[in-house]
Amino acid sequence: MKSEFKRFKLERFGLLTIVLQLLGALGLLVGLWFNPILIISAGGLATLMLLGLLVRVKSKDGLLISLSALFFFGLNSYLFLKALDLL
Repeated sequence: MKSEFKRFKLERFGLLTIVLQLLGALGLLVGLWFNPILIISAGGLATLMLLGLLVRVKSKDGLLISLSALFFFGLNSYLFLKALDLL
């Protein structure tokens, strides 16, 4: 992971990304009981994955490498919209 952040010239955001992902995952678990936490966590993780996907596209990575970011963006977007009762 460190080498990927260096390759993208985003080394200073590595720790922040890890913390946000862990908080988002914890928020999804807590969100099973408290819908507002689910909305915030899923929305935050969807945003984080969208930014990751944009970084992959900007660095001209292939679809196979970008597939995990695309999948988790879609999954968290679905959870976000479902928690808002828009789906």
